[in-house]
Order: sequence, then C-alpha cells, then structure tokens
Amino acid sequence: MIVFPCAKINLGLNIVSKRPDGYHDLETVFHPIPLYDALEVQTMSDKFPSEEPCDILLSGMTLEGSAQDNLVVKAYHLLAQDFKLPRVHIHLYKGIPSQAGLGGGSSDAAYMIKLLDEKFRLDMGLAEMERYAKRLGADCPFFISAEPSYATGIGDVLTPVDADGSLSGYYLLVVKPPVAISTREAYASIVASRPSKTCKEIVRQPINTWREELTNDFESSFFPHHPELASIKEKLYSIGAIYAQMSGSGSALFGIFEQSPVFDNTLFEGCKVYVLDM
Repeated sequence: MIVFPCAKINLGLNIVSKRPDGYHDLETVFHPIPLYDALEVQTMSDKFPSEEPCDILLSGMTLEGSAQDNLVVKAYHLLAQDFKLPRVHIHLYKGIPSQAGLGGGSSDAAYMIKLLDEKFRLDMGLAEMERYAKRLGADCPFFISAEPSYATGIGDVLTPVDADGSLSGYYLLVVKPPVAISTREAYASIVASRPSKTCKEIVRQPINTWREELTNDFESSFFPHHPELASIKEKLYSIGAIYAQMSGSGSALFGIFEQSPVFDNTLFEGCKVYVLDM
C-alpha cells in the first residue's frame, strides 16, 4: 500500500507569546501544496531476517541521522503500543526537501498513521489520529486532513480557514537554498508580539493585499544573518510574484503567481526550485 505525503507552506507566521514551558504560542495558516514524498508499507514475512519490527528503506533525497529515528518508524512504534501490528517493510522516498519549513517529516509521520489505520483496519477516527500525530510533532496533526487550516497554540490547535481553494488557479514557485536553519536558531532572536490582525483574517482578503500585511516573524531575525534568503524573496517579486514569503522557520521561500513564472535558470543558481500548479 502506498500513499503520497504532501508538503505545506505557511501563509503568515506570527510568534505571539512565550509559554511557561519554554515553547512559543504562534498563529499561522497552513496550506497544503502539491509537492510529495512517497510512502509504501508492506507486511514483512515471518521468514525475513530483520531484527527490527519496522524495517525501513530510504531513497530520494539524503536524510541525516539513523533511519530507525525517522518519524515514520516512530509513528509505527507509537501505534504498536496500543494496537497489534505485524512487522512491516517501509519504503520512504523523499521528494520534499528537509530543513525547509515545508513539513516533510511531519507529513510522513501523519500519513504513516493514516496508512497503518487503513491497511490494518485499526478503525481510528480523524480525532484519534490527530491525537497520536500530536505526540510526534506540533504540526503533524495538520497533515491528517491536510486542508487549509488556521493553527494556534504551538501549531497544534487547528480550525478551518474558510479559504479552501484560495490558491486554486495560481502557480507556486518554491525555492530551497542550501541553507540549514536549526529550530534553536529560529527562535533565538524572536521577540514575541501579537499583531493587530491575525493571519487568518488577512488570508481571507484578496491576495494582492497580502504583501503589505501578511508577515513571517522569522524573516526579521533570519534575513540579517542570511542575506541570501532576503535576496531570493526580492527575486521572486522581481519576476512577478503577487506575494512572497519564507515558509515556516525556513529556509525555503515561495512566491505566488497568477501565471506560470518565467525566469532564467541562473536566477536561483545552487537552489532546488519547484514550479507547482495549484
């Protein structure tokens, strides 16, 4: 059985307060985009000589760390605590770049939960799958439904955006530079503040108003230290983007276009570039 975990972008991201537990409360709009990994699960034969109950093969883009530490394996072990699961083979093909703010790892984990639920008839509802997903990562619950959502809390409290399909008919240009930004670095110089208008309210407005009002708080802390990110954003506007922003805590940036963007291949030299028809 095979599924295709999707990536996401953040339409605005505001860090509104610091919590007593050291985490931060935020406001953002998650929007799924047609950029995918591929995840396949097969039942393992009793005769297969694996020491692991969850055997995994990774292909596509290279990931750092041990394969057994991958979130899809953690999702399997999480469900195996409460459900009787057979041993499985996993093949995870990575097409979504990592350390990009596109949610690839979180999506893989959520889709693994959905796949195991369907394949082995665990009969979990959406709410139960979201509760399991939350234990793997703050933005994992979003990918259970993967519908445009306004996220608050640490990114785990989701409500509909009433703008489903707002990007339908547009084109998305996603640029991933060879820059890795850690979560610690992402929050190190953030000053939390609540904006006068939420990103949910702004996203309900026409897209041509977003440039003046919709912000990602991480840009103000990253761009001075990573000027190449600011340069990519300006290049996206220079070739006709209606709106451009860094996604999540980066380092990928995206531009929204009314027509398929036209640009010289050298414009984003050294970066991974994706043109997506929304």
